[in-house]
Amino acid sequence: MTLDPSTPVLIGVGQAVDHWDGSDAAAAPSPQSLMQRAAEAALTDSGAADAVRAAIDVVTVVRHFADSAPGMVPEGFGGCDKPPLGLAKRLGVTPVRAIYSIVGGQSPQSLVNEFAAAIHAGEARCVLLSGSEAIAAAKTAARKGIALDWSETIEGVMEDRGLGPMLLDRHELKNGIGAPILTYPLFENALRARLGRSKVEHVAEMSELWAGFSQVAARNPYAQFPRAMSADYLATPSDGNYPVADPYLKWHVAQDAVNQGAAVILTSVGQAEAMGVPRARWVFLHGSGEAMDKPVSLRTDLSHSRAIEVSLNGALASAGKTTADIAHYDIYSCFPVAVLLAAEALGVDWRTTPLTLTGGLPFSGGAGNNYSMHAIAAMAETLRADPGSYGLVLANGGFLSKEAVGIYSTTAPESWSPVDHAPMQAEVDAQPSPERLEEDAVGTIESYTIGYAKGVPARAVVIARTDKGRIVARPDDADKAGQLAALADPAHDPIGRTVAIRHADGVNSFTVAA
Repeated sequence: MTLDPSTPVLIGVGQAVDHWDGSDAAAAPSPQSLMQRAAEAALTDSGAADAVRAAIDVVTVVRHFADSAPGMVPEGFGGCDKPPLGLAKRLGVTPVRAIYSIVGGQSPQSLVNEFAAAIHAGEARCVLLSGSEAIAAAKTAARKGIALDWSETIEGVMEDRGLGPMLLDRHELKNGIGAPILTYPLFENALRARLGRSKVEHVAEMSELWAGFSQVAARNPYAQFPRAMSADYLATPSDGNYPVADPYLKWHVAQDAVNQGAAVILTSVGQAEAMGVPRARWVFLHGSGEAMDKPVSLRTDLSHSRAIEVSLNGALASAGKTTADIAHYDIYSCFPVAVLLAAEALGVDWRTTPLTLTGGLPFSGGAGNNYSMHAIAAMAETLRADPGSYGLVLANGGFLSKEAVGIYSTTAPESWSPVDHAPMQAEVDAQPSPERLEEDAVGTIESYTIGYAKGVPARAVVIARTDKGRIVARPDDADKAGQLAALADPAHDPIGRTVAIRHADGVNSFTVAA
């Protein structure tokens, strides 16, 4: 088969990890150094490093966590003011475009989708996508009082795409929905209720799922936490696995204290041939899907994700494939519910179908917005080792808010054209939203969570239903969070209980009936 020379193709991938312990300040990794290591590895992986380096005309960096969520990363270490230009300078590359992405874990796959289309249209020649986090180094240095200076000022013009659209609205933020650790449990507990499981049963399910992920991480040379953990350990509260937010213990959630970088290089078939990239390095994007969901409290059903369902179905349809054709998966795994909902949407059994190539965000490491760059890199390596097979990557951003999917194979597509994601978005937008209330009310708890600080209930959120609509509420003091926690022991379930809600000054506060 003669390939259209404008067909986009992935030609190089690279990853880096650093387990710096703080004993030698000079050896501390930085976000810049980790990106450079990953990008150099991707250039080498292409098999034509010099030619590829000279051809790169677009450098894009996934937005660092320090520029995405202020306060989440220790301050005082500085950073590069223009990360894509800083990376280009370190690599000796002179790009025509330098882009700093929006916030969100969907970014790596969304950028692949975007620049595959740009390459096909002749708008880009050779694109380097990269990202990194050195949050572990920052935390280690802050704890040990080590001075690190990552400041770097670079000349040139960078396209800064900013933070992107708001994923929560003011109503939600006022009433307790905000941090991921207090939002994903709302989906998790809603799913548990739909499936008719007790909290103990669902924690056991989450822990069994995650035990398998940890075993993959233990074999991954780029994992930050390469230790296999048993389902019993993951299900049991302990000093090393303490409650963070009902129903989650520490190791049920993404771990962001990582020093990791990853990079991917895209070009066209014609350019790959001109640069002398060996055919054995080529991996093709066969289909893609993207969709963004409504704010959390305006979604029809908290136990489903229309954005996940639609983007997965759209990607498979655009590739002309079904799940029966997919041999390899990496499903975004910030919290168990993301994997469980994706598995349900795909119709696969996670006990028999592995859904991670890296070990996932709790064990391989939750590298800020950049985790799925590692997933794409691992997918390329897996497909090269299993030529002709197909793989699927699902990247997730926000609160099951922004989804991006890619279908990959070393087999070339018969023809290639960009996928129109607009119909997928329209399908998500069409879901009806419940009436959202701001008034005194008595309702039934639809979902909830309790956030813990050093083992003590500190925060809580409930989402309740009345005959008029849905209402989001928070406790007006820590005692109310403790009251809810007392009703969430293994023998009880807050879901379905009656809750009284008082509205004042735009805030809903709850009291649970005894």
